[in-house]
Amino acid sequence: MEHIQSINPDRVQWCCDDRDITTEELAANLKIAQASVENLMIGEGGVTFNQLRKIADYFNRGMLFFLEPEPANEKRVHTSQFRTIANQKPELDAKIKALIERVERHRDVYLSLREDLGEADERPFLPPKLTTKSSKEVAAIARGWLDLSEKKTTFDDYRQAVEARGILVFRSNGYNGPWQISKDNPICGFSLYDPACPVIVVKKQRYESRQVFTLMHELGHVLLHQSSFIDEEEDLYSYQGKEKEANAFAGHLIVPDKFLKRINDDHRPNEVDQYDNWLSAFRKQWGCSSEVILRRLFDGGRLNRQQYRAYRLWRKEQVIPEKEGGTRQYRYREPRHIFGEPFVRTVLDALSAKHISLAKASTYLDNLKIKDVHQLEGAYANL
Repeated sequence: MEHIQSINPDRVQWCCDDRDITTEELAANLKIAQASVENLMIGEGGVTFNQLRKIADYFNRGMLFFLEPEPANEKRVHTSQFRTIANQKPELDAKIKALIERVERHRDVYLSLREDLGEADERPFLPPKLTTKSSKEVAAIARGWLDLSEKKTTFDDYRQAVEARGILVFRSNGYNGPWQISKDNPICGFSLYDPACPVIVVKKQRYESRQVFTLMHELGHVLLHQSSFIDEEEDLYSYQGKEKEANAFAGHLIVPDKFLKRINDDHRPNEVDQYDNWLSAFRKQWGCSSEVILRRLFDGGRLNRQQYRAYRLWRKEQVIPEKEGGTRQYRYREPRHIFGEPFVRTVLDALSAKHISLAKASTYLDNLKIKDVHQLEGAYANL
């Protein structure tokens, strides 16, 4: 098979350094002979078209990127949003970096398809007008902006409300693959701010209440700070700076003061291991965790620091049994769970209008098999 000789080895090395891997690891990961990669790097050989495509896909780059003779320029390769997040967490692993770039690419696809469909102006991001920097007051404004009612308490409810305001909401997949955030990874979410179309990414977790809080925390960054952020679990308990503001925003939005007044402090148990039972009905009504309610009570002076910390320590020590692995019987449903309603519907509309091929639609929808794409089309036709 003919080999491509004009590959720029410096760009391959730049990508390896950017992902913190060696060329040996690259060869092993892509199942390319190490000798072939070594020869490529010293300019004494090339790789086949299929091998170059593997390298390009692995690094989320186009194949032409590796044929350009100039050195790679970070400001041209990475968006300002990516660089903002990378500067916040310099230790980000390669998989999270790849996920961030993948999200950015899907947002570009979404905006491009909407333009092709003539729908670019139908779902604009128009944030509410803010006359205050108070997290509490902004949260009250945001509840009205999102048109939230007391009946909207699930993650899907909150997600749809945010999506209706022109913000894409992606959720990582629970199965191993390019859209997964490993359960061992401390990252629980991130937001990519863009004045035209922000994106919020939420890590799939066992409890929906955690996902809801992450979503609202990231929305706080979008509305309050108008900048990109990436958050680990510990950031969602921070008492400092912009993380504190985003936490306060999320807490007040999910549990506003009028909700909190329904809790009778006289009924609070003496033992922290009984707090979950005490707050059980409220958690179900509001779609949140005991932690969020207790944090609101603590911030409002109705719970002292010792009680709050004792609960958190007790909760941390609880061993939660692992769930048994699920099946992928309904694989065709997964794109909607990952990318949300607006993205999936836009791809299917573009496919129906023949703006994209079936193969391209499959690529955009997490590489669904063709039969699954047709099944997904059928499901949307019945909505």
